[in-house]
Amino acid sequence: MESKIEVISSVKLQYSQDLYKVVDALNRTLKERDLMFGLALDKEDQKKAIFTIYRT
Repeated sequence: MESKIEVISSVKLQYSQDLYKVVDALNRTLKERDLMFGLALDKEDQKKAIFTIYRT
């Protein structure tokens, strides 16, 4: 069985300490709809974060 993850959308935004709470809540709430959310610091600007939505 092959698992394919598709990027639906990605956006760069100002980093905030509480962003991970939003991502965690989205992942817990919407996993049944085959959605996954990710958050990573921008390698070029540590004051920015990259928020990504995936379909699993």
